[in-house]
Formats: sequence, C-alpha cells, structure tokens
Amino acid sequence: METKKDLRIIKTEKALYQALLKLLKDKSFEEIKVADICNEAFVNRSTFYAHYNDKYDLLVNFINDLKENLLIAIEQNNYDVNSKAYYLEMIRLILDHLDSEKDIYHSILVNNRSSVIIDILIEVAVKDINKRIEIGNINKGNVPTDIFVKFYLGAVFNVGIEWLSNKDKYSKEEILEYLKELLPDVM
Repeated sequence: METKKDLRIIKTEKALYQALLKLLKDKSFEEIKVADICNEAFVNRSTFYAHYNDKYDLLVNFINDLKENLLIAIEQNNYDVNSKAYYLEMIRLILDHLDSEKDIYHSILVNNRSSVIIDILIEVAVKDINKRIEIGNINKGNVPTDIFVKFYLGAVFNVGIEWLSNKDKYSKEEILEYLKELLPDVM
C-alpha cells in the first residue's frame, strides 16, 4: 500500500527546492551554504537536517525529481528509435521539458554549468534509447550501441543547452527545423 506524504513535508521540501533555485541564480552551488538555503526558505536548520543530510542531498533529491519528470516526458515518444522522427520527437520533448522548467535549468545548466545535471539528463535519454534498441531491430551498422547512443545524444543535448542559453536567438521551432536538416534521413 502506497503511503501519502504529509502535506507539511511536501511544503517544506518545496520551500527548500525554491530557495536553492533562487540562490543558484546568483551564486554557484559551491558558494551556497545550508544556512543560506534555510534563511531563504524560512526554515530552521534542524528542519532542514530532518529532511536532508546536507546541501548535496537536497540537490540530489531535487535532481531526481527533475529526472523523473524528464523520463515521463521522453516516454511519450512513440516513434521507432531507428528513425529520424524519433530523434526529432525526442528533441522536441526535451526542449518542451526544458522550456517548462526554464528557470530551473537556466540556473543549473547555464549559471552553474553543472556537468552532473547534464550527465543525469543524458542518462535518462540513454535508458530510453537502450530500452527501445533492445525491443526493436536497429540498424546501427558495426557501431557499438553505447557509441551510437552517445553520438546522437551529444548533439541533442548540446543543441538544447545552446537554445536554453540563447533563447532570444532561436525559437524552439527553428532549432527543430535545423536539426531536421542535420539529422540523416536513414539511421
């Protein structure tokens, strides 16, 4: 039987997440102290430590929530992994996810250049592609699966970060059109 989280716990965690995000807009994660997070969230340090071991634990929990939301979004892709349409749809879903959480990703990816976040985002996409490769008959030639997957994802995520960093320069639709030209028709 699934137990529901207490509303007070949910509110406290949300306040701590929001405080962390607000602080990340102006400071690097390394510069932020637990006291800063508590002051911003109007939470006592003892309350913070009742929920998290340290600021890294808070960040890991926050990132895991983002990861779950991204995984749910990516699983909406119904195209065959061996098609150009799959990668274009994945890019669209990722850009939609980045856009829906733009303040969060901008603070973490652009302001803090967090390679941990990039690794986690790539891990989510790699799991989806690997799962689909196992199910389907994928023509990747002699290329090992891990190289095949990383090649396409490297392009997808770097373009996503470029778009997030310079949203006034390119629209989401323009990015998708450029990638449609860049991705080969047969994969």
